[in-house]
This record gives sequence, C-alpha cells and structure tokens, in this order.
Amino acid sequence: MNDFTRHLQSRLPAARTDVRTRTAYTSDASIYRVMPTAVLEPRDEEQVAVAVGIATEHGVGITCRGGGTSIAGNSIGTGLILDFSRYMNRIDELDPEARTATVQPGVVLGTLRDRAAAHGLTVGPDPSTYSRCTIGGMIGNHACGAHSVAWGTTADITQEVDLLLADGRRIHAGHGSSGDADIDRRLKRLRDHHLAPLRTELGRFGRQVSGYGLGALLPEKGFHVARSLVGTEGTCGVLLGAKIALTPLPAARVLLVLGFPDVYAAADCGASLAKAGALTVEGLDAPLVEALRSRGGRAPGIDLLPRGEAWLYCEIEGTGEADAIANAERLARETGATSFVTADAEQTAAIWSIRRNGAGIATRMADGRQAWPGWEDSAVPPERLSGYLKDLHALMAEHERTGTITGHFGEGCLHVRVDWELGTEQGIAAYREFITAAGDLVVAHGGCASGEHGDGRARSELLARTYSPELMGAFAAFKEIWDPRNLLNPGIIVDPAPFDADIRPGPGRDRNELPLVQRFGADQGSLTNAVHRCTGVGSCRNDTGHMCPSYQVTRDEVHSTRGRARVLSEMLRGETITDGYRSTEVLEALDLCFSCKACKSDCSVNVDMAAYKSEFLSKHYEGRLRPRAHYTLGWLPVLARLASVAPRTLNRLTRRAPVAARLSALAGLESRRPLVALPSQTFRQWFHYRKPAPAPAPAPDAAAAEQGGAGTVVLWPDTFSNLLDPRGAQAATRVLEAMGYEVVLPDGPVCCGLTWHSTGQLGAARAVLGRSVGALREHLEAGRTVIGLEPSCTQTLREEAAELLPDSPVVRRLSRQVRTLAEVVAEHEGPWPFGTLDQDAVMQPHCHQEAGHGHGPEAEVLRRLGVTADVVSAGCCGMAGNFGYEPGHWDVSQGAAERELYPKLRAAGPDTAVVADGFSCRTQISQEGSRRPEHLAELLLRALPGNTPGKNSENGSGSCAS
Repeated sequence: MNDFTRHLQSRLPAARTDVRTRTAYTSDASIYRVMPTAVLEPRDEEQVAVAVGIATEHGVGITCRGGGTSIAGNSIGTGLILDFSRYMNRIDELDPEARTATVQPGVVLGTLRDRAAAHGLTVGPDPSTYSRCTIGGMIGNHACGAHSVAWGTTADITQEVDLLLADGRRIHAGHGSSGDADIDRRLKRLRDHHLAPLRTELGRFGRQVSGYGLGALLPEKGFHVARSLVGTEGTCGVLLGAKIALTPLPAARVLLVLGFPDVYAAADCGASLAKAGALTVEGLDAPLVEALRSRGGRAPGIDLLPRGEAWLYCEIEGTGEADAIANAERLARETGATSFVTADAEQTAAIWSIRRNGAGIATRMADGRQAWPGWEDSAVPPERLSGYLKDLHALMAEHERTGTITGHFGEGCLHVRVDWELGTEQGIAAYREFITAAGDLVVAHGGCASGEHGDGRARSELLARTYSPELMGAFAAFKEIWDPRNLLNPGIIVDPAPFDADIRPGPGRDRNELPLVQRFGADQGSLTNAVHRCTGVGSCRNDTGHMCPSYQVTRDEVHSTRGRARVLSEMLRGETITDGYRSTEVLEALDLCFSCKACKSDCSVNVDMAAYKSEFLSKHYEGRLRPRAHYTLGWLPVLARLASVAPRTLNRLTRRAPVAARLSALAGLESRRPLVALPSQTFRQWFHYRKPAPAPAPAPDAAAAEQGGAGTVVLWPDTFSNLLDPRGAQAATRVLEAMGYEVVLPDGPVCCGLTWHSTGQLGAARAVLGRSVGALREHLEAGRTVIGLEPSCTQTLREEAAELLPDSPVVRRLSRQVRTLAEVVAEHEGPWPFGTLDQDAVMQPHCHQEAGHGHGPEAEVLRRLGVTADVVSAGCCGMAGNFGYEPGHWDVSQGAAERELYPKLRAAGPDTAVVADGFSCRTQISQEGSRRPEHLAELLLRALPGNTPGKNSENGSGSCAS
C-alpha cells in the first residue's frame, strides 16, 4: 500500500486495493492488460469528487469505466478506476413529451431502452452490448450501433453533460456553452485558429469517430460543447450525468435478410439500402457463420439465413406489419439478392443473435484457431466499402492471416477479428507491421481507424497517420484546456501509448501452466488457452437471463465470469498473483461461482468456468486438507448409501433441532439449511420388490430397439434419484413401462462422479465414473438407450465424462446414447398413453440442462399434457448442487432464488404444479416452504389413465427436504 491508497481508503473505505479486485479490472473487451492501483465503485457524486481530488493530489491517473465492453482498451489504466456501473445507475428523469432522458453515467442502455419503450420511445444508438454497456461509456466512446444509420450516433443525441474536471471544477456543458466562461473563451480561440482542418479533415462521413470531435465547436454547428466531449474517452473530464434525446419507435418493423455471393457484393449494396431508408444495414460473412456452426449446440438463426456467402440484416419499418413486409419485399426485389423476411419475434431474435454475438463468436475460427480484435472498427465512406474490403483481404493474405468480418455496412464500418499469433515477440512484431499497414490503407480509402468504440490503446497511435500535424496539435490543445496535468485516462488520444504494448495474450501468459486432469481438448489441453477464450465482451454482466447468477446478485465485477477469467489469467501469468494454484485470491474469486455452466452455453465464446473452477480446486487442495463441506458433499454418494441402511433412525435424529445443528456443524454445512430427509426405501430397493408391468413384446430387430421402439431401456439410477428422492425414478419406471418399454438398471451402484467433480476432487471423479460406465458396456453395445432423470448427471454423462475419460470408447458411445426422459417421451412414435392434466405449472429448468440442450422437450411434453407452463427464465435456482449447502453462500443462493423463482412460487395459484427435474432445484423450492415440487415423471404418471396423485409416492418415499 502506498501513500495514495492509504489516503484514498482513509477517506473512502469502500475503495478496493486488493489483488483480486485489481486483477479483475486489468482488461476490458480489448487485447490489452494494465494493472490498476485502486478501484472505486462510487455511490454518489460526492464520493467521485473526493476520489478525484485525492488522485489529483497524488498525481495518479484516473480512468472511468462503465460496462467495461470497450474493444479499444480505453477503460483500463494504471491508476484509479472509477466503476460507475454498480451504484451510479439512476435514471433521474424521462420526459416523454420532450423525448429526453437525464441519467447517471452507470445506467445500462438496455434498462433505459426498456423504460423508454413504455412511452413509445427508444435510444437511437444501440451497440450490440446494449444489455450491459452504460450511457457513460457510450458517451465516452462515441458509440453507434446498428440503428445509427437511421437514428444517429451518441454525439447526435447528446444534449447536455455534467463533468467533474481533475482540478475539482464542475462543468455543465451544452449547446452554446461549457458553463465556464474561461473554458468557452479558450475553446473558441482554439476553434478559430484551426478552422480549415476542422472543416476539411473532420466530419467527412458519418462514422468518422477517430480523434476529438472538434467539428461540433464550429459556428455552423452552434458551438455544441457537449457534443465535442462525446468520444473523448474520459480524457477531458469525469462524466457525472447527461441529458440525451430519445427517438420515437416505428409503428411496425420487420427484418429483411439478404444473401449475396460474397462480402464485396454485400458491401456494394450497403450504401443504397441506407439511402432507401433501412433502419439497419448490418453485414456478416460466411467465416463467422461457419465459426458458429462448428461449435454445435443451439444456433437456430443459421438455418433461417437465405442462400449466400455474406448477408445484410435490414430492419424495415412501415405503418403496420403488412406495410413493413411489402416495403421489405420491394427492397429485396430491387437488390436481386436472395432474401428472407420475417415479422416473427422469435425468428428475428435468433437471426440477430448471430450478429450481436459476433464479437465473441469471431474469436474462434471454425478450425479452432483464436482470432483477436485489434483492427476492429475501421470505417470508410460507405460507397467505398467494397474496394476497401478487397484491399484489406489482400493485405491479410499478404501477411498470411485470416479472419471474420461483421459490421455496419450501411455506414462503411467494419469489425474484423484476425488470427494473429500474439504469444511471441515475433508475433507482436508482425501485429505491429500489419496494423501500421492497415492504418495507411484505410486512410488511402478516405477513412479512419475508428468508426465507433473510440481510439483507446488500439488506435490512438495511428491518429498521426490519419490527420495533419495541425489537427493533431489542435487535439493536444483541446486536451490541455480540460486536463492540463494529463491525469485523465493518460495514454489515450494525446501522447498515446504504443498499440503493441501491454498485450494481454502476449508472451509469458502461461508461466504457471501445469498438466491438467480434464482434457480441455478444444483448448489444446491448456488452461491458459481456455481462460483466454474470454474476450471481455461482458455478456456475463447482463441483468437478465442465465449468466452470470453470482454477478446478478452481487453486481461485483470480481464475481462475473469475466472477472474470474481475468483472475485466472493473472494466476497463470504469475506476475501479480505469484503463488499459482495455491492462491487464496483466486480461491476467493472462484468461491461464488455456482458451477451452473450458464457461461458454457450463453457466453459467445463458451467459457466454461465450472470446469476451470474444478481444475483449480483439484490443484489448490492437492496434498492438503479440504473444507469439511467438500468431503461431506463431494462424497455424498458414499455417505447417502451408508445412511440408507437406517433411514428412519437418522430422520428421527435430524428432526431434533439440536442434533441437526451439531450434525451440520460437524459436516461443515450451512447452518440455515435443513438436512435432507431420507426416503424409507431406495429406488433400487423399490425396483427390486415392485410388481413389474407386463413385459412388452420384443423389438423385431436391434435397429428398432436402438431407435427407441418397443424394447429395453436402461434407467440410470443416479445418487439423488436412488438414495435421496426416489419418487421421480419410481414414476419414470411406471411411465416407461406404460409406453411399452422394458426397464432395466445397470448392475451394482453407479454414479457419474458429479459431486466429486464439482468439489474439484477430479481423481476420485474419474475413478468413480470409470467404474460406473463399465456397467453400461453391454447395454450400449446392444444399442439400448440410457435414460437420465437428474439433469446434472445426464449432462455429465453426455459431456463432462469425455473430459475426464477422453480415451474411453464406452464414454464416447454413452454420450451418443444417453437421453433425458422428456426426450424419449417427446420422440416416442408409439401410441400416446397419456391423458391431459389441464392445469398450470411453474417450471424451473435445471441450469445444466439449459447449458446442454435446453428445456424444449420438457416444454413440449408439458404442452401435450395440457399443462400451461410458466418457465423460470432467470437460470439457476440458487442451490446449484453443493453450492447452496456450503457456508458463506446463503445470501447469494437465496438472492438468486429471489430474482424470479421465489416470486413466481408465491404468486402461483393453489392448484399450480411446480415442476423441477433437478434434485437441488426441488430442495431449494421445498425449503421456500410453500410448494412440493415434482419431477416431470410424476406429472406423466398422473396423466396415465387410472393413476391418482397418491400413487406417486410408492412404498413410503421420503421428501427431498425436511
């Protein structure tokens, strides 16, 4: 701790100087890495003023940060980081009549758009990161987005800004004045001295964002000081608030997708479509689509794209839907391109997801090579885009590089990800050579290096190759007026840092790499490569959806997927975090990870933090004692099997509060969690003594059995379904038999190893899994389907098993033949034996299920049963397997449930069913106290003719929680 940090924390104790926090803020969505000295998440303007005053007194640089989604590296710095997103995110006023909004800098664009939409309004500029980028960041970077071609850029909508200068002065700048007479005088003198370059070099086309926006100071622009500060990237003042204009929403919109034979033909068409009134003209090329297709999983938008090798997304408005469709079809005919028009919201979202996730998708080529930003936002006049693209591709070929392209084709702006080799000094030198040549190329085409996102560390050095010495001098003079001591975001725009310095994936990034237990095949067996999947686009900071639940509850960057990836990256680099896998900082950063795997599916680059956490825990505790909860919960399959010998006795003991409390303490469990009540009979015991249904006729041949016709299926008796809550397995057995299947169980106790895996006991997990899958060999060779009931176990058999046992042919075959009950029922081709239930239900999909193949089959089965399902969309229930029972997790676990699950339960009618296939989900729901959740199999059993609810608990099955 130095004098600055001591002074800062003495006045602002919430300021953070710990290694874990500083490490999480080393990067944004760029390729750069800079370690800050301190981080403050100010709660109000007073705290900002105190922090800025202390930093100025000590000569420490100040960098402002919103969502941290900058691709140019303009929200990182060596000094004090002011993160406005956590607390200063209030919408102070939304005036529908004036069509304006007054906001604090940390307001998320998506939040403001939702509020404005209630009044028929929106925010014109809409970057693809709208769900987490902030208004302050948009003003700093001069953000644009897809709709700026019709509705303008951030500069166009900015009316007033409130700034705090480094010297402590408060400025309220608008149209005609900065609010400070001395600053106005100096700005006008600067403008008048450089009228010629301001008029001839700036403002030549809509996406000319590079440098300072001094053109707004021209007399013909009304001396708009507020707009001249848009795009200054925090180098002139600390933004405290802004007033922006809102845009009326069209009466109706449809999406027109045009397909072209190549990206040059698409680029040729962009300018004319913009002039024809399209609200968006967004382009993407085939390599991006192939990169997405190569990952497998869910990508429904791909199949909707019309034939072509490049595409334009054109949003078309109309007085009504029919008028908008007619307008779109007319434009399609005029272009002669292949086309697809849709007004369907689901189809539109699926198609847009390809483009909006492009920054993440493009980081991995179809063959697995990593691609990086760097030449990310170049822009030219739109009518020159095709020629520029051809020359850019020629330059890439000359340097033996490939990449993917998306962009705002209607405005001549490109986003390019290139497969640079940044891990060596030679690779860095080649990167410098390419970027320098590309900078000259874009200028030769009348453009500039930045068409949005600002200049930052990536492009500021190129400004001198773009503009005349006179204009560069004007930029320096403008900066000196606002920040004479160069304390505000130093190294950006004026006196720039070299664009090849501080490269995050550069040499030395893997000093602490060790052999891994899991395969990490898609990352060449390297945890370093795996964590560098995270490009920083920040999807894990969304306020809604599945990812990332710990961030959504805490709103702490450290507890986002991105923050954890940065901490792991620093551990592997070994400079700031020097104790490697023994690091307590890394352990603490990973502690609140739910291991829900939402990042594996929802993150556009498929970061799998659950796997990284397991690998870290495995090495962190190697040769050391673990927390008691790891033994209790990791070895739960063994302990539960022992407990099943005397379940009634144990239940009587655990119903006594003092005994339960002592047992929880002894086991190292969260004291506020009741212990699980044991069933009087395990599923295997019930299965052995039950009266089987009449055996179905044998399948006519092996092929029919393999296809799931009337034949034999293997029910996987996971630990939870067998030993803790057998009701779902009992019901599934009866349901499958009613459908004509013979149900068999694998011999002996089996387990997928999930509990050992999630607690980082990977050696034990691999051993348990290996023994268990051996029991399936003969069944798999006979072509039998293995049906899983517990979603996390089923997903382990489908995917994680191959990471632990990559050379096992049994595991490879198992991954193809394991199915969920819902999949088997939904795809069943025989007679449908079920009636209808005609009731409502709250459905909590398991997070591992969502991360795998989604809950579509479950939803379809419920629909066919006549059940109207209200699906919880917020992702993990909060229990997350062992997570909710570990000490220190109670508040976050309950906070996750309160986001959507618990409110839905409380609002549901008395006859509403609650459906949750996951045991931990059912436990979380049961402990809320108002409902008894059911496995889908139990609803299916109720829907069989002649069954009643009472038959669902055969032979005294217990409850999933006491």
